[in-house]
Amino acid sequence: MRLAGFVIHGNNQDTLPRCLEGLLAVCDEVVALDSLSTDGSTEIAKRMGARSVSMAWAGYGAARAAALSALEPSEYVFFLDSDEYLDTEAVEAIRAWKKSHPQESVYRLPRNDWAELDGRRFLYRTEWRARLIRREVAVWRPEMIVHEALPRMRSGRLHAPIEHRFATSLSLRSSKEHRYALLWAVMAFSEGRRSKPTLLQRPAHMLRDGLLKGALWRGGLKALKLAWVVSGYHAAKYRFLNDLRRGRHPELVQAFQERRFGELFQQVKTVDLSS
Repeated sequence: MRLAGFVIHGNNQDTLPRCLEGLLAVCDEVVALDSLSTDGSTEIAKRMGARSVSMAWAGYGAARAAALSALEPSEYVFFLDSDEYLDTEAVEAIRAWKKSHPQESVYRLPRNDWAELDGRRFLYRTEWRARLIRREVAVWRPEMIVHEALPRMRSGRLHAPIEHRFATSLSLRSSKEHRYALLWAVMAFSEGRRSKPTLLQRPAHMLRDGLLKGALWRGGLKALKLAWVVSGYHAAKYRFLNDLRRGRHPELVQAFQERRFGELFQQVKTVDLSS
């Protein structure tokens, strides 16, 4: 069984080598999709044995579609983010899975989100993510601009943990969460999705991550502060969706509908996300 893999990266020379080590250990071929990095990440990918493909950033859908089209035929495709990696246990589990004649269209793997805050490292949460996908259903389109855009499909589970460098700064994490909340809202608005009560989102997700997933017990007050930041994403995306329905940010909606996705990402950077 042939497994192809890819990673999308920008200026990630600090995390990319470890990410590529895992991909190269389990995949028969690896493409590194470079969103025009300037820090030498492209050279790292080439030196390690991945095939480098470059394109300007226009969202996850376009990047993943480009990476997929650059790969040779395969039964399944596997991908990691540039700040993720596999330890020895995960590598061995995926190698064994390849020999097991897998049948499911999608396999979800556990992703461990690690926080590194003020000199302390702790496991924030573990979530199951679709990462091993049968080639014919691995369909990404340019309008899928955010992480979670791939539709849900019947899936199996494979215990091959992905380690994720999730948060190194509360302020940087907050900025990223709000930026992607707005991008999600633009996509959701254009698709005609329904909104949800914004007031319920933050406490519900703080309860989920802080207590049900155990972040508070492992990280204490730092974990609680991180949970407040992360839960803000879920409140913000519906708040932004309601803003768009009231006519705010028409330039973002127009850019999305005209499929100017690269320009959309640049426009979002100029929006005051605190209002």
